[in-house]
Amino acid sequence: MSRSSQSPIATLTMNPSLDIATTTERVVPTHKLRCEAARRDSGGGGINVARVVHILGGQATAVYPAGGTTGSALQNLLDQAGIAHQRVIPIRDATRESFTIDEAATGGQFRFVLPGPELTREEVQRCLDELGALEPRPAFVVASGSLPPGVPDDFYARVARLTRELGARLIVDTSGAALRHAGREGVFLLKPNLRELQGLVGAKVQSGREQEEAARTLIEEGRAEVVVLSLGADGALLVSRGATQRFAAIEVPKRSAVGAGDSMVAAIVLGLARGSGLPDAVRFGMAAGAAALMTPGTELCRRADVERLYAQAVSGTD
Repeated sequence: MSRSSQSPIATLTMNPSLDIATTTERVVPTHKLRCEAARRDSGGGGINVARVVHILGGQATAVYPAGGTTGSALQNLLDQAGIAHQRVIPIRDATRESFTIDEAATGGQFRFVLPGPELTREEVQRCLDELGALEPRPAFVVASGSLPPGVPDDFYARVARLTRELGARLIVDTSGAALRHAGREGVFLLKPNLRELQGLVGAKVQSGREQEEAARTLIEEGRAEVVVLSLGADGALLVSRGATQRFAAIEVPKRSAVGAGDSMVAAIVLGLARGSGLPDAVRFGMAAGAAALMTPGTELCRRADVERLYAQAVSGTD
């Protein structure tokens, strides 16, 4: 992967969280569960992307709303992680917390995700204003994660219009109505999973051929220039106007699924910002997603793991 000069990357996280992870021997209803010392990380889709871009040697500007003591803790954690470029939009209510419990006896993982604070119309607009005021203007914007209460379903469509005005390419990784609205406006890259792809095309998608046809439909309808379909243990599918390519999953020991998708998106956008072609950027993303599976709790991928897995993936294509 080239280490040449990078284009600016911005991430937008409308529903960030203070992520808390711990371990207990067994999760049993009604019992008092004794847990190990907790790990705290800044979280939320776009924030995770910015963290992984930084881990992999790049830079990203994180744009996000934050409020209350949890919002302050979130910002402090990003400072400690070395995310120097932040645009924080103060909000009235407190940033949410999310909890991940690893069950030592079974290796199972329980993830509790809270809905997030309700944003006012003015707070939502300030998030757009901050994104639009970034200097230098970003070449890539990653809008990732859920929308909290108070943010309209068409918010990512508004982000799509704004990024076009900025001359940037928008990558969207979300779900439900927010994903559908973003697609209707048209974006550079969508990264759905199979369930989300079915929701976008309004039909069951089962075979490999149906996956490719569904992704191609999104491109032909102008909803995306590129579709990267996450298929879990079956790898990933890349479809663009000029190419279709499948990528096998990278086998690794699995400890936690937290942040694997965000790690994949981060490496894809960083690869593109460094001038890589789409297939190589997706290969880099596959390596980052696999590396995130190897780390415990809310820890994201580690650079050494990503670079080793990426080198293996590249050598496997020779």
